[in-house]
Amino acid sequence: MLDNAIKTQLQAYLGHLRQPIELVASLDDGLKSAEMRDLLREIAALSSQVSVREDGTDARRPSFSVGRPGEPTRIRFAGIPMGHEFTTLVLALLQTSGHPPKVDAGIIEQIKQLQGEFRFETFISLSCHNCPDVVQALNLMAVLNPGVESVMIDGALFQDEVEQRKVMAVPTVFLNGEVFGQGRMTVEEIVARLDTSAAVRAADELNRKEAFDVLVIGGGPAGSAAAVYAARKGIRTGVVAERFGGQVLDTLAIENLISVPHTEGPKLGAALENHVRQYPVDIMNLQRAEALIPAGDDGLLQVRLASGAQLKARSIVLATGARWREMNVPGEQEYRGRGVAYCPHCDGPLFKGKRVAVIGGGNSGVEAAIDLAGIVAQVTLLEFDTGLRADAVLQAKLTSLPNVQVITRAQTLEVTGDGEKVNGLVYKDRDSGEEHRIELEGIFVQIGLLPNTDWLKGTVALTPRGEIEVDSRGQTSVPGVFAAGDATTVPYKQIIIAMGEGAKASLGAFDHLIRSTAPAAREVA
Repeated sequence: MLDNAIKTQLQAYLGHLRQPIELVASLDDGLKSAEMRDLLREIAALSSQVSVREDGTDARRPSFSVGRPGEPTRIRFAGIPMGHEFTTLVLALLQTSGHPPKVDAGIIEQIKQLQGEFRFETFISLSCHNCPDVVQALNLMAVLNPGVESVMIDGALFQDEVEQRKVMAVPTVFLNGEVFGQGRMTVEEIVARLDTSAAVRAADELNRKEAFDVLVIGGGPAGSAAAVYAARKGIRTGVVAERFGGQVLDTLAIENLISVPHTEGPKLGAALENHVRQYPVDIMNLQRAEALIPAGDDGLLQVRLASGAQLKARSIVLATGARWREMNVPGEQEYRGRGVAYCPHCDGPLFKGKRVAVIGGGNSGVEAAIDLAGIVAQVTLLEFDTGLRADAVLQAKLTSLPNVQVITRAQTLEVTGDGEKVNGLVYKDRDSGEEHRIELEGIFVQIGLLPNTDWLKGTVALTPRGEIEVDSRGQTSVPGVFAAGDATTVPYKQIIIAMGEGAKASLGAFDHLIRSTAPAAREVA
């Protein structure tokens, strides 16, 4: 199954194994079991530290466990971890053998201290770029804590179980049989949900921090650039991020970042964080800003977080980015994750052979329809306007597909379902006014983005669309507060533009500092 280049690379990784690893397979007579057998034997042939047994008793077949000989196994793969999940398998091998993980020491200690029994089951698709992070996080927890088990389940391979457990989006994580969460989650997020006292400890620690010279709100491309530029000035810099990497983490292919012909969102997100960490920047992840308080007599701006903590700063760069725009119709929230989806790359394989709709005729919508057409039985694309707005080359590809129907001048009115999952969609013909119902099993919403600025209303000047109004230097209506990226009025919401705007806003903040106040004393967090 593995080509020579991958075998050579894998053999080098396996050279770092510190203790013997045993792979125990549970197989049947099917084709996928034969593929799994071949994969495991190929891996074992690359290292004397790896052995394979085929006498597993797991009910899910094909599946295999990763563990040390003679010890209970806590990591299992129900499916063949290729595609995006191949790295997950390699990390499971290395970490089970005792290779140290690249995780903050504080998080490692938190994981080890968790009390209780935690059996995680994660339903994934091999095309999902968010799934590996979740599985890798849970596998690491299983390595570090004997009370944790982690099972990866390929939804496309175990469709009966997907139907039975009503899995309509990936990754979907079950904890001890109950739904724990959906979508991308970091190990820090998972641990924070399990360690309920962690939030209180974090808030106390944040409240004790000294004032920052520049405090960046947001950890996406704009926020990362702002942090790097501020830190390079030698001033006290902090970053508050609800999810470091931001919307980039939900992007599959990125091919227009100049000098980087191709990358993927999670990879770029990791690179952004790594670059910021090259400097003495205080990164406060998993923290959501809730209110901006203008400067008082002390000249310090304040940001109140959802945890109740308050941070002070001499200047602030707002880089909160944007989120997927929702349809805001009846049924959308009720069936979110149960047929209503926003990531065709992630969730598309769960709808194999079924009927789906794509809402939106821009580049994102048409690309989604093209992608889904190769998986599902029928795609119906609905566009509100008189025609599609996607690039001509994409429209040409779309019209060549036999299982795609395009309906323009269509206003989505309602998502319908049977109480458990989506079963249809109601739309109005904007020419005739007639209402129509389409029977389907999935709806993919691709209608653009909304700025994450609700928490700023009444504090900084916003446009009717909710975008932060900025001048040529990134200055907002509040002295000392700058903004950059997709949350602002700057046109063309692109990664490369956000990076440039983040740098500009940071330089604007520095210029404000040197003209108004002396920088705070250097204190590395």
